[in-house]
Amino acid sequence: MKLTRRQAIKAGAALPLAAAAATVPGAGAAMGHAARLPQSRDFTLGDFKVTTLLAGSRPVEEPKGIFGLNVDDDTFAEVSAAAHIPTDVAQFFFTPTVVNTGSEVILFDTGLNAGGLLDALAGAGYSASDVTHVVITHMHGDHIGGLADDAGNPTFPDAAYVTGQAEFDHWDMSGNEGFEAKVRPLADRFTFLGDGGAVRSGITAVAAYGHTPGHMGYMLESNGAQLLVMADTANHYVWSLAYPDWEVRFDMDKPTAAETRKRLLGMAAADRFPLIGYHMPFPGLGYVDTRGEGGFHFVPHSYQLM
Repeated sequence: MKLTRRQAIKAGAALPLAAAAATVPGAGAAMGHAARLPQSRDFTLGDFKVTTLLAGSRPVEEPKGIFGLNVDDDTFAEVSAAAHIPTDVAQFFFTPTVVNTGSEVILFDTGLNAGGLLDALAGAGYSASDVTHVVITHMHGDHIGGLADDAGNPTFPDAAYVTGQAEFDHWDMSGNEGFEAKVRPLADRFTFLGDGGAVRSGITAVAAYGHTPGHMGYMLESNGAQLLVMADTANHYVWSLAYPDWEVRFDMDKPTAAETRKRLLGMAAADRFPLIGYHMPFPGLGYVDTRGEGGFHFVPHSYQLM
């Protein structure tokens, strides 16, 4: 029996979120194509080795209900058609980043669950015991899910943990189940940063508020080279990055999130440094240029940081 495209999408969407995103092959099958996506990609930034991990990927139907809440259906359709992407489904990517400084192995975010994250780490040549620091950009479930397994055992028992002070303070009072299960047991092991705080020399927190109250990006600098780990500042390369004023359902403070997008993307375009987006098409790394009407154009990495 041959599935239609929509039937294949629905089959993937019917899986529990964690199961669907735990391994890339499952996500590839849900889209009805061969599972050939790599689970890691290495880049060189000065003296740092930077690796993006595909900890999961899944299709999501009706993306208009997530992106472009403040634009009409015709505009959404026209923009999508111009970018050669459908309006009935979007492929979501969940992409933690590893920075190997030579003396530390620093992981930014942890995916939806420990299984998908550890598989991707292993594919990149790392084990959980290699990770010295875990940096959480914000506390949404697809960023903290891999902090512990389903039984509550920490994935990185020997690591130090870092996050933004404002972010932790918000979720500490929220009663959120994910925070209570994944973050609360590790709370006394966290170090908290504000804008401009350093994880270590060459890795600096950059305020990126709006998506969540304390959402942080991180600027990497090594031997004269820069790269911004922008987390969820822009969650789609067209519907969010190209049109930064389009409202995103998951942005908790939508006006502030839009201003953050314009500020950080404008800085990346002006200074011509690359960035990694957690939900950008894998491997998540690219450059941005300005375009008309206050928007930006995403230029995927090809071989600049090989």
